[in-house]
Amino acid sequence: MNQDAFIVTPGSKISLRKDYDPAYQDGYHEKAEAAQKLQANIQQLAQYQDILYAQNTYAVLIIFQAMDAAGKDSTIKHVMSGVNPQGFQVFSFKAPSDEELDHDYLWRSSKSLPERGRIGIFNRSYYEELLVVRVHPEILNKQQLPHNHKENQIWKQRFEEINNFEKYLVNNGVIILKFFLNVSKSEQKRRFLERIKYPEKNWKFSVNDVRERAFWDDYMQAYEEVFQHTSTDWAPWYIVPADRKWFTRLVVADIICAKLKQLNLKYPTVSEEHRQELLKAKYILEKEA
Repeated sequence: MNQDAFIVTPGSKISLRKDYDPAYQDGYHEKAEAAQKLQANIQQLAQYQDILYAQNTYAVLIIFQAMDAAGKDSTIKHVMSGVNPQGFQVFSFKAPSDEELDHDYLWRSSKSLPERGRIGIFNRSYYEELLVVRVHPEILNKQQLPHNHKENQIWKQRFEEINNFEKYLVNNGVIILKFFLNVSKSEQKRRFLERIKYPEKNWKFSVNDVRERAFWDDYMQAYEEVFQHTSTDWAPWYIVPADRKWFTRLVVADIICAKLKQLNLKYPTVSEEHRQELLKAKYILEKEA
């Protein structure tokens, strides 16, 4: 798979409508074609995660951003189906609480970062502060910013702050993978109607989802600016086609596995003293009646 087809070149100005096809399949035609490759990636990811946990050197932070109904939850569920829960954690960020509003906008994300040896997933993230807040600037009033902060300067400042934050994390051993699941407006509509039609899916749907859909073009513009200003050499954005969930899962799994492979992970080696202790323990066990 050509992963370069999904990456946003740092500093480039892109158009989601013109440059990225939500229905792109990279030569795959049916779900069954991708299933075998996806399963292989899931097994490989489980192995990498086991070594990552044992080595305890790196942490992996995976960020998912998308419009509603793009398939974030199902992608996480399927791609991470083989990993050990002991080394894996997911945080979903909703509207900030009163406590979170009393801190800076990165605070709640900072305290949810994965420890070394673990994979952490942010289902939505601090990027909401450049997306939802950008589309609905009235939210800024609730964040109690200093009076000298002008709205037209806030976004440039936050681009810089987030880039510096991610650079700091990478410098300290946190591998960052950022995925935007690129669903089309027509496919989102189909999925919304499906959630309304089937009772077992009603819980997924909120009238607010339709209200936010009315701001589709505003969100697309906000996302395009986010990609232009925060896709960096150390933490690039991947724009993943999301009209076919089976292909979305394959792309995400493939990119995660490729990144972990680059780390050249290895199980820790033991000291000679520890090795002698192992031999002694082996001798004692073998001598048991």
